[in-house]
Amino acid sequence: VILAHYYQESEIQDIADFVGDSLALSQEAAKTKAEIILFAGVHFMAETAKILSPSKKVLIPDINAGCSLADSCPPLEFEKFKQLYPNHTVISYVNTTAEIKALTDIVCTSSNALQIVNSLPLSEKIIFAPDRNLGNYIKEQTLRDNMVIWDGACHVHERFSLKRIVELKKIYPDAKIIAHPECDKTILIISDFIGSTSALLNYTISDKAEKYIIATEFGIIHQMQKSNPNKLFIAAPPEDSSCACNDCYFMKMITLKKLYNCLKYELPEVTLDEEIRRKAEIPIRRMLSISEKLGL
Repeated sequence: VILAHYYQESEIQDIADFVGDSLALSQEAAKTKAEIILFAGVHFMAETAKILSPSKKVLIPDINAGCSLADSCPPLEFEKFKQLYPNHTVISYVNTTAEIKALTDIVCTSSNALQIVNSLPLSEKIIFAPDRNLGNYIKEQTLRDNMVIWDGACHVHERFSLKRIVELKKIYPDAKIIAHPECDKTILIISDFIGSTSALLNYTISDKAEKYIIATEFGIIHQMQKSNPNKLFIAAPPEDSSCACNDCYFMKMITLKKLYNCLKYELPEVTLDEEIRRKAEIPIRRMLSISEKLGL
């Protein structure tokens, strides 16, 4: 089964069996009878697929396709950070390595982070990792003073330029600005809608506006355009004035040629230490259990 994240090149999205956000893709793969999962995405996503499908062979077209956000939270440093805040419940974003998930109490996604945090009593102390922008957004939304946030970030969402987005808005005054919560607060303040990648896609389908400025990775625009052929989607630009759109360097390491060779040779394979895998699965299952109770 071939999985492609929304941030992959359009040609890869078009040949995948499933296209979507990382956790949803791993869940879909787990439901299939396929013995091999080919994940066109970044390394932590393939790890998550392995966590949920331990008996399946999991492949990734480029083993070096990492993630700046996941890399911003090294396991040894995070373990020391945890020790500074005893009696805190650790909620980690799914965009983390298996080792970080193994140090986590509950995993969350950008789609359900707010609900997962709200499912805990207001008195409960929380460590939120690794994305500071998503963490601060959730902290403000929930009015929690007892939430400690790890200082990590995604290089794509950190690069958006407020100045260039405002300039775009002047050119397209009737365009709505929609943003991922991993963006800096200055971007979120001027946004008409904030949500996960799938939520942004669904918003452009249900909303009546005809033009949108998209403050997340450029790849999602392919699905937006397919679902809304008569609407205009404008990629929010990064600070680098020579770039018109904001791409994830790691996502774009995956190519059709690499995907072909990966299928042909069944390499590179993503493997996990079984103890780490079992520990990492627990917080994911907790999240799924909470989500089911909440009807998410």
